Amino acid sequence: MNHLLIFRIPWKDLNMLLMKIITKYVYELLEKDCNLKKISIPEGYGVIVLNPNENYIEVEKPKIHVPSSSDSSDEPAEKRERKDKVSKETKKRRDFYEKYRNPQREKEMMQLYIRENGSPEEHAVYVWDHFIAQSAAENVFFVAHSYGGLAFVELMIQREADVKSKVTAVALTDSVHNVWHQEAGKTIREWMRENCCNWVSSSEPLDTSVESMLPDCPRVSAGTDRHELTSWKSFPSIFKFFTEASEAKTSSLKPALTRRSHRIKHEEL
Repeated sequence: MNHLLIFRIPWKDLNMLLMKIITKYVYELLEKDCNLKKISIPEGYGVIVLNPNENYIEVEKPKIHVPSSSDSSDEPAEKRERKDKVSKETKKRRDFYEKYRNPQREKEMMQLYIRENGSPEEHAVYVWDHFIAQSAAENVFFVAHSYGGLAFVELMIQREADVKSKVTAVALTDSVHNVWHQEAGKTIREWMRENCCNWVSSSEPLDTSVESMLPDCPRVSAGTDRHELTSWKSFPSIFKFFTEASEAKTSSLKPALTRRSHRIKHEEL
């Protein structure tokens, strides 16, 4: 006899499940095919940060006794009994809804932020201090998308000399950094103009120059007006940008990273 089992999974839970499966598969490829090493951070903490915007783990929330309304002796017994009944029914409905919405979560949870990695900015500095700064690599390249650009500028503010000595070039994709609000100094802005480029969301062809009111790095079109696609769409130009910067550094020449140098014809790609 054939049997058909039908499982009803809330859309939110299905998305989370797919994200975990895909993430696990991608990390396995990075380790096996790219020979990369997966390290838990902070050291000895046993936590792997997959998304710097969610640098926390969930732990069971300690139960705190909240005196019920029946503890008050100022109210008539009938009124206290009626309020307790309403309170219990409300809690019962809320608990049922939470379990229906997320069957896997039967305990009330709280967020515990990861030590030294509680924000994207802290995470960037931590990774720099514990991994990049200690590596033997002579040519370090950054690709920073969206808020990652802001985190990189903050890293430069805190580790300016170290970043300048080790980083060859930085590709920003639709970065939300702001050198004025972040109070980046003149020397940082000058370095960014020479060594950074920001591929921004735009309906213009790839690498078309895009004007900016900020005195920092050149801005060019990523070839798409969709924020989430700016990195993928601009990869060909980004790798060409990195290659030119590396060659210029090798030949002891200063890379001419100007708006004009990034205005590449779309047909060539």
